[in-house]
Amino acid sequence: MAASVLCAGTVSRVSSVLQRDVKQFGKQFLFDNKEETCWNSDQGSSQWITVEFPHNVLVSQLYIQFQGGFSSKTCILEGCQKDEELVKIADFYPEDTNALQKFSFAEQSVHKIRITFTNGTDFFGRIIVYHLDVLGQK
Repeated sequence: MAASVLCAGTVSRVSSVLQRDVKQFGKQFLFDNKEETCWNSDQGSSQWITVEFPHNVLVSQLYIQFQGGFSSKTCILEGCQKDEELVKIADFYPEDTNALQKFSFAEQSVHKIRITFTNGTDFFGRIIVYHLDVLGQK
């Protein structure tokens, strides 16, 4: 059974933060499980989130919750082993909604993943994510 593979040693990075206001819209809010906090990207095409694990994990599912109107119609999930180049794992297609969405794909052993938001629904390319979880096996 898949469970969250996020742990204390997990490191995340994001492409941008709205007006560089990391205290209000930073990446730390992706994983805090609070309904009122979020990561809010700045404008621009192809926003992304990377998640690097302290050791290899088997990844098979993503849970992601956008703010409606600030989601992406098309996303690319990439992954790799330590010190290797990212390789495409899957494309996925979220709905433009506030609901928590689940995406499943073939289980992959990875050290790092990147989610790229390639086709934002916002005219300026901003992405807003309230919740992100990566599931699989440690």
